[in-house]
Amino acid sequence: MKYLGLAYYSPEAFAAMAPEAVAALVGQCPELDRKMQATGRMRLSASLAEPPARKTLRPRGGRTSISDGPYAESKEVVGGLFVIEADSEEEALRIAAMHPAALLGEEAGWAVELVPLEFCQAS
Repeated sequence: MKYLGLAYYSPEAFAAMAPEAVAALVGQCPELDRKMQATGRMRLSASLAEPPARKTLRPRGGRTSISDGPYAESKEVVGGLFVIEADSEEEALRIAAMHPAALLGEEAGWAVELVPLEFCQAS
């Protein structure tokens, strides 16, 4: 089974941190990312672009409306994602718990949401 991990952060909390604290926090991420990769179960890992690079597509009047953010209203914002393939939910949770946002960054509002993926059959 494949699982999508969404890594969240709080823009307000992150912005309130001193630059050296941000650098120290972010500097710990590469080693944790390497540990996740070493499981052999990572299929994809990416950081998301900061606003205003993000776009939102919504149906409006029978057409697609495209706008610069804002994305869905939320205190937390998705800052990264990853896909893992695991034999069980327990294995997926163990691997997801290695992600930097699951171990670090409490002061920046970091968190990880793990979602089982269900794939649609192409017609």
